[in-house]
Amino acid sequence: MRAMILAAGEGRRLRPLTERVPKALVEVGGRPLVDYAIETVARSGIDDVIVNLHHLGDRIRDHLGDGSRFGVRVRYSEELRLLGSGGGIVHARAFLGDEAFVTLNADTIIEIDLRQLVAAHRANGAAATLVLRKDPRMQEYGVIALEPSGRVGAFLDHRRPGASADLEPYMYTGVQVLEPSVFDFMPAEGAFSITSVTYPAMLDAGAAVFGYPFDGRWLTVGTPEELARATDELIRRPLDSPEPRRLS
Repeated sequence: MRAMILAAGEGRRLRPLTERVPKALVEVGGRPLVDYAIETVARSGIDDVIVNLHHLGDRIRDHLGDGSRFGVRVRYSEELRLLGSGGGIVHARAFLGDEAFVTLNADTIIEIDLRQLVAAHRANGAAATLVLRKDPRMQEYGVIALEPSGRVGAFLDHRRPGASADLEPYMYTGVQVLEPSVFDFMPAEGAFSITSVTYPAMLDAGAAVFGYPFDGRWLTVGTPEELARATDELIRRPLDSPEPRRLS
């Protein structure tokens, strides 16, 4: 299995810091953000990683190199213009191969065992599995609602035809497992968001989109306030404890 780390963003909400440092290299707890994503992948036994680049991408490439010091192989997908969360994946399609793959955001720190996520994805026969969480900010981020079976019944304001009325709200963490069949629901090129284009189309088509409820630590670093909170959290409790958990 391969993993893709989305690291092309400009980090506009973190300016002026990100005018000179790519968001993926912003330090949290004394370490660049992208290191946490790489290590999450490596701990889960995935050793083939694709990182997309745009804003100050050479700095990220210089930092990660070939990935050998993390125990993985890192390759790069260059974007001459920002292609978004969906367009960036399509642009890297040749790297991703013909098997399921995982994607993570470079600006998110998450304590998750991707092996358990992939096992659940396969057990459900899913085309896509999204890692979801409960959060007081669910309405702000956008609600993804699950049926009792774990299948996604509603994605943001888009409801799957025939979905159960018994839906449980969550929010998306930015981590997902995708089968190559998702490319059938993506434009062949150009910039687009996977959440606004691909997932609504998959729900309309009745594709097997599942959620994976997760209650472990999840820290985003998109604003100065989030950066400060994440730094304080990692000082208070480093990432080496406790083990990540999954909601039953």
